[in-house]
Amino acid sequence: MAAPKVSPPLLFVLLLGGCAVPEPPPAAENLATVLGDQAPVPAGYAAAGSPVIGELPDDWVASFGDPQLEAIVDEGVAYNLNLRASAAQLTAASGLVVQAGSQLKPHVAAAGESAQTNFQGGLETSSSQAALQVSWELDVWGRVRSEAAATGAGHQAATADYEFARLSLKAQIAKTWFAAVETRQQMAFAREVVKLNAETLRVVETKYEFGEVDMRDVHLARSDLASAQERVQQVEGAYRTVQRALEVLLGRYPSAEIDVATEFVAVPPPIPVGLPSALLERRPDLVAADRRVAASFNQVSAAKAARLPRLGLTAGGGAATGGLAELLGAGNGFFNLGANFLGPLYAGGALQAQVEIRSAEQEAALLSYGQQALKAFSEVENALTNESLLQSREELLEQVVADNRAALDLAQFQYQQGAVELLNVLIMQGRLVNAQVQLINIRNLRLAERINLHLAIGGDFAAPTEASGSADPATAEAS
Repeated sequence: MAAPKVSPPLLFVLLLGGCAVPEPPPAAENLATVLGDQAPVPAGYAAAGSPVIGELPDDWVASFGDPQLEAIVDEGVAYNLNLRASAAQLTAASGLVVQAGSQLKPHVAAAGESAQTNFQGGLETSSSQAALQVSWELDVWGRVRSEAAATGAGHQAATADYEFARLSLKAQIAKTWFAAVETRQQMAFAREVVKLNAETLRVVETKYEFGEVDMRDVHLARSDLASAQERVQQVEGAYRTVQRALEVLLGRYPSAEIDVATEFVAVPPPIPVGLPSALLERRPDLVAADRRVAASFNQVSAAKAARLPRLGLTAGGGAATGGLAELLGAGNGFFNLGANFLGPLYAGGALQAQVEIRSAEQEAALLSYGQQALKAFSEVENALTNESLLQSREELLEQVVADNRAALDLAQFQYQQGAVELLNVLIMQGRLVNAQVQLINIRNLRLAERINLHLAIGGDFAAPTEASGSADPATAEAS
């Protein structure tokens, strides 16, 4: 079977080069466009590098020096159901990329048929045919390439979404862990307060027996003891609740049986000089927003190209026996080659409307990106500011607790000597309890704020690496 000759018009179509597909602007340019002079961004935040797609350095969990925390974070990353669902969605997004890329390649199909015809008089004929068919749309105007690029950017956005979900889950587990430690310490202190009030009641009842105080002091002491006992039950309930919340994050049944540390770890060392600030390329949620801007940019290009004619090639070849081939006296082999042309003339304004829709979606994506960037900058600035403020507050509260404890010891001694009334002792007790509760809380806040900083900068304090390939973290081993 001889190959057919290619006509000059068809050869022209084959050699016709495709139009170049425009590249979406970089993140820094998009941010400058949407914010303008209204919100100038420091140059360090708006570096013009490539976005980091995939996993970022995340040694920040280990920086707290708590092996128990590291173990439960690893468990949560492995078994948290929401994160596993995000991984499945990312796998689906990978399939969309393959689908979109297939449109740039020839489509090959095999076809065959066999038929038998019976005529009156007993005449029978049979025929069979087998063919291989090839079709290929020539992406002259870049429509298919733009759609593929949009799908690829969408997959990058989904990858960044997954990484941000993983980072956020780690932060949430760490915060909940330290909240559980705080609640356990509050519970232990509440029990100490019960002992303190019980001792006060014993002293008051002894003095009452000797007629040194009246029944009013006894009632006041009993009331404070009952309040302290109620406080213990309240904190115990809060502790069970935070235990269950932590277990749910880890993918466990919420049985309130997880073993929580009794003491806080020390706040990690001070923030190093040269804190990574290229948030536009590093922070996963900003990378995802930037990739959505890129996807919408490519969708606009595809919508514009859809208004232009589509050109395609078709080819087929095979063999046929019986039927028409025998009537014509032709050979069994056949081959065909052709080109097709489809040019939209009138679609009721649908094509132009699609361009306007895609343009509006691009503007929305750009504005959303700008808003997310401002929010990210705010979170970094707040975390850096609170780092030093919370440290100062902790130091002041430590002094407040020490002074209130000394004042309570003096008031208790004076009460036993009859120099002051019970009300003075109870006031000192209340001041000490309030200060100690705040001190325990502020220590948890300091750890939580350091976690917020790692979440705000998109990982640990290591500098961002070069953009990685399109490896799918959904299939990577959880770390």
